This record gives sequence, structure tokens and C-alpha cells, in this order.
Amino acid sequence: HTPWLPSPEFVGKSGAGMYGDFTMMVDAEIGRILAALDKSGLAEDTLVIFTSDNGPTWYEADVQRLGHASAGGWRGMKSDAWEGGHRLPFIVRWPGRVKAGTVSEQTICFTDLLATFAEICGARLPNDAGPDSFSFLPVLEGAQPADKPIRPPIVMQAGSAASMMMIRSGDWKLINGLGSGGFTKPSFIKPKPGEPAVQLYNLRTDPAETTNLAAQHPDKVKELLSAMQATVERGRSR
Repeated sequence: HTPWLPSPEFVGKSGAGMYGDFTMMVDAEIGRILAALDKSGLAEDTLVIFTSDNGPTWYEADVQRLGHASAGGWRGMKSDAWEGGHRLPFIVRWPGRVKAGTVSEQTICFTDLLATFAEICGARLPNDAGPDSFSFLPVLEGAQPADKPIRPPIVMQAGSAASMMMIRSGDWKLINGLGSGGFTKPSFIKPKPGEPAVQLYNLRTDPAETTNLAAQHPDKVKELLSAMQATVERGRSR
């Protein structure tokens, strides 16, 4: 997050400006933390999570100027309904419980951290706590089948357009409006006559969200809109 203030030894090292220099510094500092855990003998019992709070605020001019696409190829940026706004790295080190080098395609949400930590501690969440939290400890431990979702579909809201919401269910993602819903212009587009008023993407076949499939799959649109509305009306997903 801003301000980007790399220490002197990292200034100018990345070739991607202060942002890149600061990223290099963070990487080095995390390495020091992991080394300290190893040296102290605490690594086996320490869960380390490296992630981010949202996508980057990174405009096309930044890509052209620095030759670096901070969103990693995902469409959009921070606050957008597109993947670049909220799809994040989530890297875990826990030698005593998580096998090194494993990769999971399970869809999880930050809200799931509460239930996960509770299960790790042997606690049960009361009904009025973590209303959208589902433990993904079985995913970390390699016990969750890859084809069995660890949680129900995720419903989220974009950052700038209060009415722009999205739902992710398996490979499918629906956004209940046109435009980014966030910082990328235009944030909102009024649909033309006869044009679908929503966006539907298959993230398995089109991870960059280039082709709106709403017109081709009206039944899927209806299904996801219904699931989204049901979650909104309940006010919770757990």
C-alpha cells in the first residue's frame, strides 16, 4: 500500500519504479522473517500467510511506462468487479501441516480466515460470528477433494458502484451490470436496447474476461442472479 518507501539499498533495483523497489524490499523482509522462524525452531508450528488486500491501482500508462503489468494479466484493477480487482496471491508456509509446493484451485475469500483459524484452534464459531466464513483448513492439509468446493458461491461488491455486485460459482462468474464497477473507466455502462444488462464469464476458458457470455447462456444468468439475490436477502452465506 502507499506510501511506497523502499529503503536506500533497494532504490532503483527493480527497474519498475518505487513500486517495484518496495516490492523487492518486502520480499527480502519476508525472507528474513522466515529465516528467523527456522533459526528459532518455530517454523513447524507457525502458519505464515502472504497475500494482499485487493488488486493493484495500476493504470495502462503505468504498464507502458514501467513495462510491468502489476495485475498479472487479470482484467481491471483495485475496486473493479473484474478479476484484477480482487483475485489475489495466497501463499502459505506451515511445514508441520501444509505440504510444500502444493497448489489448490479452490475458491476462498478473506472472510474464510476466521472460520479457518477457529478450526485450527479447536473452536466452533457461534451462529452470530463469521456469517460468511467457511474453514478451508482441509484445503491447506490436502484433505479436500479438488472437485468439491470448500464453500458456497462467493458474493462480492465492487468498490465504486454501490449496486455493482458479482457472484463466483465454480468456473462461472456473473456481474450484475456493465462496466468495471470500480476505478477502470467506464465504471458503469448503460446497456443498449436488446443487449444483456449483466456480464457472464467462464473463468476456466476465459480467465481474462474478454467475452461476455450472458446472451448465450440465459439459464446460467438466471441461476446466478437468483443465487446472488438469495444471499443478499439472507444477509449471510453461512
